[in-house]
Formats: sequence, structure tokens, C-alpha cells
Amino acid sequence: MKGPGAPGKKGSLVVYGVNPLWETVQDNPGDVLSIHVMSGKARPQIQKILKAAERFSIPVVAADRFRLNGLAGTENHQGIVGVVRPFAYSDLTELLSDVPGPPPGKLVVALDGITDPQNLGAIIRSAHCFGAAGVIIPQDRSAAVTATVAKTSAGAVRYLPVVMVTNLPRALDFLKERDFWVYGADAAVGQDVRTVAFADNVVLVMGSEGRGLRELIRKKCDFFLAIPMIGKIGSLNVSVAAGIILAEIFRVRRESRETES
Repeated sequence: MKGPGAPGKKGSLVVYGVNPLWETVQDNPGDVLSIHVMSGKARPQIQKILKAAERFSIPVVAADRFRLNGLAGTENHQGIVGVVRPFAYSDLTELLSDVPGPPPGKLVVALDGITDPQNLGAIIRSAHCFGAAGVIIPQDRSAAVTATVAKTSAGAVRYLPVVMVTNLPRALDFLKERDFWVYGADAAVGQDVRTVAFADNVVLVMGSEGRGLRELIRKKCDFFLAIPMIGKIGSLNVSVAAGIILAEIFRVRRESRETES
């Protein structure tokens, strides 16, 4: 049975900058369709990429700055841009395969209305670093996986499944029916995240910085979480907040594993 995802939808993807492109060529050379490089760019790091491209038979195209700016969508490309295969979103059921027994079960991150690609990339990076099985984003009112997301994720989009769903509340129901508990981040009413005994299978839902979780999503949450803070600013950037909560879930799950062993 397939989950309520949109696995066939794909987003265009380029990789720009010396280090991200070098990692891509080294790790997934078959995904690189072409490399566009500014004429006269003879830096050793770029020459290393071009030698690898020759080794893997990746086409190399000379381009001016205007062309590279257009491909990357930014001027911060360091004179080299790789065009890679379109990003393929995963299906929701892929996150459920081979679920280990408790502890610790699985951790999934669901995002409600995260439209800033840099926030999305940073959350994907944290989710991968703290052991999440994948990230779920809605098809509408959300950033998609783009070059900016890939760069901000520091390459985590290559290792962590990202699922795009047409209906996020239905996706949460799908997971709840399979023994997941849904924890929504809400600074106003949430319980101190440091005091929560998390379930074996967890869905962490993060809302947008402006409006938080939509009411329909809130109704799907079993618990709400908050991060204790001091100071005159009452909120955190959503990617920072996600990283803090994910780190706490990771700590609790690691201690649970150590107790069991």
C-alpha cells in the first residue's frame, strides 16, 4: 500500500559552489548531467572537479557569469555550477520500511508551511544529523527541494528521504494509524521539551514562524512541545528551533538505548 504522497513530482536541481559540487561528483557522479564553468577559472579546486568530470565522462560547458547566475539563481556560485538529475521525492511508505522495535522506533519530521528554502535545507540537515527517517513537506504552501535547499542542507538531501504529500493532515493520520505519535511545536502551550518522555515512533511537526501550526494540523497533534527561553525575544528561527528539539529527542532516544543495553 502506498501512502498519501506525491512521489512522482520532481523539482529541478543544480549544485553550485566548489565544495558541494566536488562532493556530488565524488559521491554521485551518475547524477551529474553537466558542469558549467566560467572561462578563466583555473583555481586548483575547480581543476580537481574538471579532472573528475573527465574521468566520469561528465560534459563540461564554458559559461559566462550571466549564464551561471541564471543557472544557480545566485551570484554566489564560485564560478562553477553542476546540473544534476531532477530531485525525486520519496513515497511515504519508504519511511516505514524496516521499522526497528522499541527502543527507539522511528523519527519523522513534518513541516507545515515552511516556505523559506534556507530554513527547509537547514531542517533537513538537522533531521539527518539527529537520526530522522525522513522529512515530509506539503505540495502547497511549502518550499520545494531546490539548489538553495540542497546547498543549505550540506548535502543531506542526498541521504535523507524527503516526501512531498498533497494532504499533510491525511499523511499524519496515515502515520498515526501505524503507531506514530504526533508532537507539534508550540511555544505558547507546549510542554518543556526537556521533560517529555517520547513515544517509540515520533512525528515532529514544525509550523511556520509567522502563524505556527495550522488549526487542522494542531488537531492531529497528540502533544505540544516548547523550548524554554529567556530574553526579550520570544521566538526562535524555525530551523534553529527544529534543531534544538531534534537534539533533545536524539538525547532521550540514545539514553533509552543505553538503558535497554
